[in-house]
Amino acid sequence: MTTTPSAAVSTSANTKPDPRTLVTLLTEEQLKMALPDKMKKSINQQLIDRINKVINDPEEYVHFRENLLSYTKVMADGKFKIESYVDAVKYVSHKLMGCSNIEAYMKTFPDKYNYFLSQGVAPKDIASYVTAYNKGKLVNLIYEQTLIPVHVLNMDLYQRALNVQADLMQNAKSEKVRSDAANSILTQLRPPEVKKVELDIGLKENDAIRSLKEETMRLAEAQRLAIASGAADAQGIAHQRIMLDMGDAEVVNANAP
Repeated sequence: MTTTPSAAVSTSANTKPDPRTLVTLLTEEQLKMALPDKMKKSINQQLIDRINKVINDPEEYVHFRENLLSYTKVMADGKFKIESYVDAVKYVSHKLMGCSNIEAYMKTFPDKYNYFLSQGVAPKDIASYVTAYNKGKLVNLIYEQTLIPVHVLNMDLYQRALNVQADLMQNAKSEKVRSDAANSILTQLRPPEVKKVELDIGLKENDAIRSLKEETMRLAEAQRLAIASGAADAQGIAHQRIMLDMGDAEVVNANAP
């Protein structure tokens, strides 16, 4: 018997696949690779199975899985249990998706929240517990990992502002407005300055060095004349001791009478 197209569609429509099969599940190897070495031994398949079951919605699960692999830096000191890390990432993930503190807490700890309700814990007391968890060190370390620099977060506004300035520069009726807009664009788009470190290692002559050089030249000339006249020989000149008086910038022939 041939199955009709309508029957095939009906069969497919009645099939409800497990939402988690629509995404790539976290594996033991992936989490071990992301964690510091000293935390790897605490990972096992039982933990991975529990992690993969905490969120059914495919989109939320993908968000949670990526965060779980991205924020492992906070575990470098080894001060937190892997289970606490999983819970904190789940809580922060719900916060990043727009949930309030209490909503994120309810989704992260449904059993604990239901226990509070069954025990008649006052809403203000539950709110205090949630606030304390939200201010916890592990949660805030993960918050720090999620921060995006303001200039990156607002890049679209930056570009729109530049577009406005460019429009004013070209079309404003006031010359001052056009000039201010042009200066603003020049300032914002100025290329980064290349910092050069220039070392001046040249020797600048002062009066004492200049006088010393002149005295040395006069001595050399006197020695040359002495050799030329026969009053001294080259060997004797070569063995003369020279005394330098830097204070008076004077060259004294130690062998001179």
